[in-house]
Amino acid sequence: MPEGLEDLAKPYGKVYVLRLGHRPTRDKRVTTHVALVTRAFGANGFVLEGVCDDSVYNSLAKASNMWGGAIHYECGVNGHEYVKSWKANGGEVVHLTMYGMPIDDAIGKLSSSPKPKLIVVGSQKVEAFYYMNADYNIAIGWQPHSEVAALALFLDRLFKGRELYTYYTDAKASIVPTERGKRVEWRGQRK
Repeated sequence: MPEGLEDLAKPYGKVYVLRLGHRPTRDKRVTTHVALVTRAFGANGFVLEGVCDDSVYNSLAKASNMWGGAIHYECGVNGHEYVKSWKANGGEVVHLTMYGMPIDDAIGKLSSSPKPKLIVVGSQKVEAFYYMNADYNIAIGWQPHSEVAALALFLDRLFKGRELYTYYTDAKASIVPTERGKRVEWRGQRK
């Protein structure tokens, strides 16, 4: 039986995603997708810099309730202070940017390090502070692209694709792969 998604981050203790620059009126959907990818691809924490946005939290909580997986959620944090604290507590910071080094050149060293990982993704122009304080500035290609795509590809490489074949042990429902149609297996009482 495959391992649960909650087990993927164990070698590092924590794998958190810090979302920078969320603008509630403009970024609600993309930030929600960043949070959902964080959860679905095996990370165990999502941190929202600056403002708190109930719609992002509610979407994440709803997905966790139905499909399983407790995920740590924080909002309203100061990104600079969060990064400094993460590093002071022995973690390493991975900034996903199209200006960084190729993921294939860094993923071996990064994934073999047992340190907790803080993955930083932006929504608008990212301050120089994050480039200078990241242990790794990682590029998922050198073309403009979505932070959702960059995060998914990074987590897939970090967890070596295992997140695609794992599950949350506390899920109320799980997908049964089918060639056509939709099939869901319900555990316990359906709500």
